[in-house]
Parts: sequence; structure tokens; C-alpha cells
Amino acid sequence: MSRDLRPPVDILHYEIVQEQASALGRMGRALEQTLTRLREFDAAHALSDTPASLQPARRKLVAEAGQALWMFVVQREASGLRDGRHIMRTYNVPGEVQRCMGLVPVLSKPTSK
Repeated sequence: MSRDLRPPVDILHYEIVQEQASALGRMGRALEQTLTRLREFDAAHALSDTPASLQPARRKLVAEAGQALWMFVVQREASGLRDGRHIMRTYNVPGEVQRCMGLVPVLSKPTSK
């Protein structure tokens, strides 16, 4: 078994960079998956013909995509990648998803009687 002769700080830095890259990959895949679910929903239900009963389901998909986008943007910025326009173009993120990124849904409180 060979001993790593690098200074401990270099070893730690290497492991941190590896984890950042891994996290970026996970966040990117999560964004892709949520955007795919939204696009599939829209393809199955023409947006202009979506009945009111399906609007909550679509809003939930948009909110999930917005949350995934927010997580990805934050992870990128923490890694020093500051230009979010690249994400919007590369992943073709709809404007409504961009507008809701970072918003926390308000949970309705049960009414007391």
C-alpha cells in the first residue's frame, strides 16, 4: 500500500473539487428530469387546452422544475460558475420556470373549527 505524499490540504482540495463536480452532475440531471416531465405533460395536454382540473398538476411540475433550477444555479455559483444564462440556453429552460426558481411554496394551514 503506497502512501500519498501530497500535503493534506492538497488531498482535501482534490476531494472537495471531486464532490463539487459530482454534485453539479446530480443537480444537472435533476433539472433535466424535471424539465422533461414538464415537457411531456405539455405535449400530452396541449397548453391552451389544459382543463382547469389539470392546472394544479402543471403548476406543481413548474414549481419542481423551478426548485431543481434553483438548486443547480446555487451549486454552480458555489463552484465559481456565475453565468446563469448558459444554463437557460443549454437546458432550454422556459421563462415561467425561470421566474419561479428559488420560490418556496406556501403550505396551506388546516383551518380550525
